[in-house]
Amino acid sequence: MATVQVSEAEKVYILHGIRDDLRVDGRGCEDYRHMEIETDVVSNTDGSAKVTLGHTAVLVGVKAEIGKPRPAVPAEGYLEFFVDCSANATPEFEGRGGEELGTKLSNTLYKVFNNKRSIDLKSLCICAGEHCWVLYVDVLLLQCDGNLYDAISVAIKAALFNTKIPKVHISSDEEGGKEIELSDDPYDCMRLNVENVPCIVTLCKVGHRHVVDATLQEKACSVASLIISVTHKGTITCMRKVGGGSLDPESIFEMTEAGKRVGKALHAPLIKLLEQEESLGKKRQKVGFLG
Repeated sequence: MATVQVSEAEKVYILHGIRDDLRVDGRGCEDYRHMEIETDVVSNTDGSAKVTLGHTAVLVGVKAEIGKPRPAVPAEGYLEFFVDCSANATPEFEGRGGEELGTKLSNTLYKVFNNKRSIDLKSLCICAGEHCWVLYVDVLLLQCDGNLYDAISVAIKAALFNTKIPKVHISSDEEGGKEIELSDDPYDCMRLNVENVPCIVTLCKVGHRHVVDATLQEKACSVASLIISVTHKGTITCMRKVGGGSLDPESIFEMTEAGKRVGKALHAPLIKLLEQEESLGKKRQKVGFLG
């Protein structure tokens, strides 16, 4: 992951500020930076979204393809994740520098989103044991300024909300086989219920306190972080610790409670914003780099 060098004097300044609930950019410890969300930005996908969080920028595209269900769950579809760390995001991603981070991010996203508690995977089934929808979720990191997990999770939720899957009509041929026909009507489509799709909240332990949406400078002062995925009801679906430092039980409890509080508050404004943007239809002014 992208890192920056911070001097001892800068560390002391950041630590003292966080201790008094006043960060370098004026935010409180549980405040996010300014976030911009735009959906339907890539024309050749079934759903897409671009999220800018501070100077972190993420683009997500969702492509639906017909595949074969997994033997263990023949009546469910599934999601596949791929994260590409653009060399333009940070010089550390040049060559194969971003491969390890991309794999780590993909594995975490798979655990958070590819389960029946987050998405109704049965709705992706076309014909049990034979055909199902496979959603390929491609994530492109355009700019990296800390807090990748949170930005990616919001972008994925927005892209899934924007995803339109063609309706499938199954008919039998003369030999008794099944023929699959996809509707050509763009309005004859299936939408995903993203109500239970969680958002990820990353809390970084800095000194004796924890902060939400840490910048790269704050990350450099952190000993360990807790990544928590939270639903709209405040339920934790996944949690993991990253970083080389340790966290005491009291800190974990405080960070978990803060993550539940912040994550729960994130969902309602996000869905409201997405619904408002969609209601504008073609009148919506596209302001993103692909507008």
